[in-house]
Amino acid sequence: MGALFTRWVPGLGTLLTYRREWFRSDFVAGLSVASVALPIGIAYAQLAGFSPVVGIYSCILPPVAYALFGSSRQLVVNPDAAACAIVVATVGPLAAGNSERYLELSIVLSCLTGVLCIVGGLSGLGVIANFLSRPILTGYLNGIALTIIASQLGPLLGYKLTPAGFFRTAFEAISRLRETQIETFIVGISLLVVLLLTKRFLPRLPAPLIAVALGCATVYFFKLGSKGVAIVGAVPAGFPTPLIPRFSLSEVPPLLTGASGIALVSFCSMMTTARGFAAKNNYRIDVNRDMFALGISDLASALNRGFVVSGADSRTAVADSAGGKSQVTSLVAAAVMAFALLFLTEPLAYVPSAALAAILMSSALGLFDIGSLRHYYQLSRPEFRQSVVATVGVMTLGVLPGVLIAVGLAILKLLRDASHPRDAVLGIVSDADEDYFKSEAEGGRTIPGVVIYRFESALVFFNADYFSDRVRTVLREARSPTRSFLLDAESMPFIDVSGTYALETLCTELAQKDIVLGIVRPSSRIRRILDRAEVTKVIGAENFHYTIRAGIRKFQENGDQESGLL
Repeated sequence: MGALFTRWVPGLGTLLTYRREWFRSDFVAGLSVASVALPIGIAYAQLAGFSPVVGIYSCILPPVAYALFGSSRQLVVNPDAAACAIVVATVGPLAAGNSERYLELSIVLSCLTGVLCIVGGLSGLGVIANFLSRPILTGYLNGIALTIIASQLGPLLGYKLTPAGFFRTAFEAISRLRETQIETFIVGISLLVVLLLTKRFLPRLPAPLIAVALGCATVYFFKLGSKGVAIVGAVPAGFPTPLIPRFSLSEVPPLLTGASGIALVSFCSMMTTARGFAAKNNYRIDVNRDMFALGISDLASALNRGFVVSGADSRTAVADSAGGKSQVTSLVAAAVMAFALLFLTEPLAYVPSAALAAILMSSALGLFDIGSLRHYYQLSRPEFRQSVVATVGVMTLGVLPGVLIAVGLAILKLLRDASHPRDAVLGIVSDADEDYFKSEAEGGRTIPGVVIYRFESALVFFNADYFSDRVRTVLREARSPTRSFLLDAESMPFIDVSGTYALETLCTELAQKDIVLGIVRPSSRIRRILDRAEVTKVIGAENFHYTIRAGIRKFQENGDQESGLL
């Protein structure tokens, strides 16, 4: 019973076996994480359309929940830029400017997202972490980054912009430059420079906290609030009471759509971060457990009047670089955030909105991944184009359509790869048993009269015609008249009804050309299916071989001695 409990609450197992010498490192790391998480949480609350204190609420219970239920020792669960953008796109149209409804609907959205993740984790759907390819996810996040930068031009320049896509928002900001509030712009751009320089040259320092402290001091001492510089204003101290939200059934479908997008994108992004730090620290991640843990974290955030969360790469990096050893880092950070909520909210009233805009812009610049784009361009032009299309989709159509575009591109890529799998014509390289490779690309010598063909996929309904076309092409391009066609089935894990028909038709077609079809290295599963479909009788049981060498010997025994290579 204890083993089962610790399987689903691994953080408890960590606490029970916690090594005392780790606490100093975890405590320092927790303080470092909190110093970064506090200003970023406030900034992300502004991005998501909430009052600043909601960002603090979202940084307390979620990391505690993940620390108990998650499998990563370093991952910090906090508000995330991509999730915040989807919250605005989902809840904004439904709330229609009513802040009370906005909060209620965001809580419903968090609950739906949490339930989807919990059900997914229990159902073994953590594999969706592999669903969005890295280039498509990069493109989506790049689009989010550019959209965030555009959305913060208004607070940075001192006027309010109409929420819209990247291009319309950027155009409006440029067209209204003459309305710029100079004091606000000077504060914002100065703090943005401070953030970028601190991250570049002093990466161990909590740059967001420094920016917020400088902004507060500037507003307080120069009385900029009276000069038109927008500030956060009073932040209520203390924990909120749980809120039971009101909603109508007609609001559920759009909220469920948004929750599905958040669950997919947040989890995939979170797993990228978690796996990276797990590899660095030599341990493995349980994706299903982490999907379950993310769901619990979202429910915990909703309980505390917060909004959806995800794995926060910047705060996780802080935890790791500060020497965090275990999930206790997140517990310390949450405790510090709770302390700040109870006793340190008064100074937050002087935080200039331009400082939050600078923090969001700095975070967005860190989110934008130009290096990976260069790598994709050099490695795979099609995947580079998919990444760019995902970026443009988010920038032009919006965040939620951008999710659908990213998912659609992933599905199209999977279908294309599955329907046009790799194949190879093999040739002998040495006398070693089964030592065959691609004839030209890898130096294999083709055998006169024999074509050895490998199809690197299951043979099923959506690629059966492609398989048949490829076989005809290979035979047409053979360097000598073909007498034996050997299908290497070692890379063929499965065959369905359409595949059996394709093989049966191929056998008949080859027989009309006096070419013998042989099946080499079929799995027992493939052999059973072919037996049941009676395709074995058509091909001939004597033409099934356990090795490529045996297939060639059979060809030689049938009278062709030109291939005396074995």
